Amino acid sequence: MNTTHTPVLAVTSGEPAGVGPELCLQLASQRWPGRVVVLGDTDLLAERMAALGLTLTLQAYRRDTLPPPGVLEVLDVPLAAPVQVGRLDTANARPVLSMLDRAIEGCQSGEFDGMVTAPVHKGVICDAGVPFSGHTEYLAEATATSRVVMMLVGGGLRVALVTTHLPLSAVPGAITPAALAETLAILDDDLRTRFGLPAPRILVAGLNPHAGEGGHMGREEIDVIIPVLERLRAAGMHLSGPLPADTLFVPHTLEQGDAVLAMYHDQGLPVLKHASFGGGVNVTLGLPIIRTSVDHGTALDLAGTGRADPGSLFAAVRLAFEMAAARAAQ
Repeated sequence: MNTTHTPVLAVTSGEPAGVGPELCLQLASQRWPGRVVVLGDTDLLAERMAALGLTLTLQAYRRDTLPPPGVLEVLDVPLAAPVQVGRLDTANARPVLSMLDRAIEGCQSGEFDGMVTAPVHKGVICDAGVPFSGHTEYLAEATATSRVVMMLVGGGLRVALVTTHLPLSAVPGAITPAALAETLAILDDDLRTRFGLPAPRILVAGLNPHAGEGGHMGREEIDVIIPVLERLRAAGMHLSGPLPADTLFVPHTLEQGDAVLAMYHDQGLPVLKHASFGGGVNVTLGLPIIRTSVDHGTALDLAGTGRADPGSLFAAVRLAFEMAAARAAQ
């Protein structure tokens, strides 16, 4: 933890033409159990604040200086070009990545206890000549992490994924014994160390309809999933499944678990997003640092209107503080 014994979170403000900067401004309206430092262009934040008629004070971040209540701390990361609300500009792609680099550096050094990310636009970063497939992959590479796990939290649910952004045709081949076992090991460990669950119960979905129905609707359960679950149960993990996904997300079953492991993106996330009503949080498990994020995109059409809902960002910050506290209690 940081030397002040007060948890400090870095919040990257994301794509400057999107809703990220204005959502970050609203962080000053909440009481947090620690310090929240927004990484972004100070001038842009001031401009967006004035345009939206917000009244708050921006203060330059100083590591050893606590801000007064109601002040938003800003770690200035200057942009390369003026911003037009709602219009992407490749000139600002690298400064957006600089925010991430600074937050990662601070987390690794112990300056920050975790990082929270507002949304970025993958396309404009790639158009700027920087191969970028997303926050998760960028953070994994920057921290030399071989495997990370995406988990969304919200609506009383925790749903992790074995595979993420793959076409459905590629999913069965990606669910190998090694991939499934590594994912479960990461999920089990992070539920213990970052969510304070001493013996987490994980509900594992099958891949096929009716979890394969004894091999009549696919053999992935028999050939891959069941052997891995049996081996990990013998090693002490609390695993249920493979369970048919269509009956897994019912109250009676969910009450028996602390998290769900879905096999692919659209098997688990539509249920969670329906349950969380825009307050979901994306958590990257397996990293040596704490990272949470909003569960929505840059919303260029809402930028500058004042109508963007800060609920997901608030939830992401709140969860990051809770994870930092659980890690400190270890």
